[in-house]
Amino acid sequence: MTRQLKFVIMLLLFDTMCLAQEGLTVQSKGQQKLPPAEPQKIYASACTVVQREFGGTHPVMPRVILVLGADKNETKIDQRQIRLTKWDPGLFAQGVVILASSDLMLDRRISLAKRALTWADATVDVKELK
Repeated sequence: MTRQLKFVIMLLLFDTMCLAQEGLTVQSKGQQKLPPAEPQKIYASACTVVQREFGGTHPVMPRVILVLGADKNETKIDQRQIRLTKWDPGLFAQGVVILASSDLMLDRRISLAKRALTWADATVDVKELK
C-alpha cells in the first residue's frame, strides 16, 4: 500500500472510533502514529479513577478533544482540549484527570453554594426572634 492510502485508512479509522466514543474525540495534525484503542482505554480508566477518588455518585465522563501534532503539550480546560506534540499516554492521562476532576469539582461547587444559601436562610438572628 502506498503511504497516502495508509494515511487515509488510518484517518477513517480514527473518525469511526471518535463517533463511537461518548466523551473523547481525537484530532490529528499531520501523520501522528497512535494505537487505535489506547486513548479510549486510558480515557475510561482515568475517568473511573477520578470518580472513585472523589466518591462521585454518577459517572464522570467529560467531553475531551485530544489534539495530536500541537505546537506544545498543554491542557486547555476552557476548550476541553488536551494538546500534545506527539502521543504520550502519561500526559494524556494527566489531561483527562485534570478535565474530569474539574467537571466533578464544578458540580460540587454548585452544590456547596446551594447548601450555603439554604443554611443562610435557615439561620435566624436572636434579635429577630423578639
